Amino acid sequence: MINIKKFNLGFTLVELLIVIGLLGAIALIVIAAINPIEQANRARDTRFKADGGQLISAIDRYFTGGSQFPWMVVDPLLDNEDSYGFITASNEGIGLCGATCAADGLLLSSNELKSEFKNRDFISATLPGRQLFIGKAAGANSSVYACFVPLSKSVRDKAIADLKVYTISDANGTRTVTDTCNTTWADTCFICIPE
Repeated sequence: MINIKKFNLGFTLVELLIVIGLLGAIALIVIAAINPIEQANRARDTRFKADGGQLISAIDRYFTGGSQFPWMVVDPLLDNEDSYGFITASNEGIGLCGATCAADGLLLSSNELKSEFKNRDFISATLPGRQLFIGKAAGANSSVYACFVPLSKSVRDKAIADLKVYTISDANGTRTVTDTCNTTWADTCFICIPE
């Protein structure tokens, strides 16, 4: 008599469920480690830093070419040494937008920036935490600063550790180091570039 063994070449339902469960657990661990929301916030903060740097460079180039800042064309009573309070990048005086932001501002019409720059999300944002602010303190050697509220916890923590958290003034273009954001970050806590 011949003994014939029957071999099962497939997986049982229990084995498949165990493998799917293990893969799901590994996926959850990886997602928790990556934290996609923090990564998106960090990417947004990096973009704001880059856009702020480009805007400052464009303002500096405009100043070099015409010996005046864009806001001096909008308000001829201002002098190069005057302060310019921190205002949103969508304000006509910054040079991205014209009077209504439907028209190009001075930085775009003078080709210091590409016209696509006007389509950035901080131009149409209405909440302070989503806007980019530009300002300059009084004095001939005062820098132009771009400030924003970071969304990323890692960027906030680094700014707190480096004592680079500021409050900004729309009246006189000053930025002041603050430690009130060490416990609770609010829409009044900014990081600025250049640092």
